[in-house]
Amino acid sequence: MAKVFSKKQTELFASPQRMAQLGQQVTERLNAHPRVQWLESPFVQLYVHQNFLSDADCALLIDMIESNSQPSTLYKGSERNGYRTSYSCNVDPANPDIQRIDKSICDLLGLPQSHSEILQGQRYREGQQFKDHHDYFHQSESYWQYEGPHGGQRSWTAMVYLNEPEKGGATAFPQLQYEVEPRRGMALIWNNMKPDGTPNIQTLHAGTPVEQGTKYIITKWFRLNRWGGS
Repeated sequence: MAKVFSKKQTELFASPQRMAQLGQQVTERLNAHPRVQWLESPFVQLYVHQNFLSDADCALLIDMIESNSQPSTLYKGSERNGYRTSYSCNVDPANPDIQRIDKSICDLLGLPQSHSEILQGQRYREGQQFKDHHDYFHQSESYWQYEGPHGGQRSWTAMVYLNEPEKGGATAFPQLQYEVEPRRGMALIWNNMKPDGTPNIQTLHAGTPVEQGTKYIITKWFRLNRWGGS
């Protein structure tokens, strides 16, 4: 039987008030950044930073992903055939170049590395995709029993495109009727919460199928509390 968290624990793991404060803090920082562009959606706090990573860093990360990636997974009990067909890997957090890149993402958002998950690399070959999903945790799902005490709710997502496939592979936000085309080195950033600190269902997104070529990205997820995962 799944553990039931107390009201106090639930508040600790996903406090809307603290989430709202964190969201405002990051929003103010991104709005003040001269190279960050707000994508002007009234429904989701969505930003891009062109040329966030250099060509050399993109090439380095692509090599690491190629060397270490395995079939991407979903939480146990939520598996669906053909839903997530990409390959993924956690890049080596002890590597000095990864530490530098990781820190640059944290510095961009103004969030501590201790509250972020390990940087994950992903590869999508022709036909591969990740269908519609949210990055935030649904507290009714069984995985919340682990994720709640090990960092709490996800706050922000930062994704960087490492190359441009010949065709396809956009990041689609179906409820916004909006797609972001991959651009080498570009960071795409969004708040998974609404301004009031509750989950924003309109952050539903998908990695659309690559039609020609291969797509490489890195993704970093931030948490409300210190991350304690692996």
